[in-house]
Amino acid sequence: MIDFYYWPTPNGWKVAILLEELAIPYKMCPVNIGKGEQFAPDFLKISPNHRMPAIVDHAVADAPVAVFESGAIMFYLAEKTGRFIPADPLGRKEALEWLFWQTGNQGPMAGQLSHFVNYAPDGQDYSKTRYAGEYDRCLGVLERRLADRDYILGETYSIADMICWPWVLIAKPLGQSLDAFPNVARWRQAVKERPAVRRGVDLGKDLRRTAPPSDAERKILFGQTAQSTTDQCATDQSASTE
Repeated sequence: MIDFYYWPTPNGWKVAILLEELAIPYKMCPVNIGKGEQFAPDFLKISPNHRMPAIVDHAVADAPVAVFESGAIMFYLAEKTGRFIPADPLGRKEALEWLFWQTGNQGPMAGQLSHFVNYAPDGQDYSKTRYAGEYDRCLGVLERRLADRDYILGETYSIADMICWPWVLIAKPLGQSLDAFPNVARWRQAVKERPAVRRGVDLGKDLRRTAPPSDAERKILFGQTAQSTTDQCATDQSASTE
């Protein structure tokens, strides 16, 4: 059994989709990021970066294994099951390249764009324009990659597609068009039609926001600073000396 620490966001969907594709037993453990549950001390022991998704794998020989960061989780699960990742060394190298690309480029740029579209105060035009341009740049990378192949690694669907797809799914809500990226649009639709993908995106859909975030939620969602981490370390040290 896998405990899956999750909230219905594009980053959460990545792992939800893979778990559904693998059809392995898991228990969804909601982490309400609007209420700041990602800062809870017990969750920090699993995810040191105060971020979901994270998993705890109980189906191991010795002690349960915790994994944080979406790319690491997807690599771990693909390795564990031998599925959705190439078996040959060069294919695995390409899979890792695209996992790192997504977590180092597409994900952060799309996440920053989402912040300035959905949460930032008015008057942030420079930042919104910058991250919209970076989001489009990443779409261009995918467009070239998909020009002569059905999926990111070729003709076979893989964790590379699963990790990149959620932030393309929400292009329209981010104010971005796929009109200039026909290969990406074709790939987006093909992945969307997979039953396991639909189940992954639907996971916890009753938890999704139906109203704009309150001021308190805005502060929590984007209040993870060096100071908050320092405060947590101070709390841990104080507890250890009591």
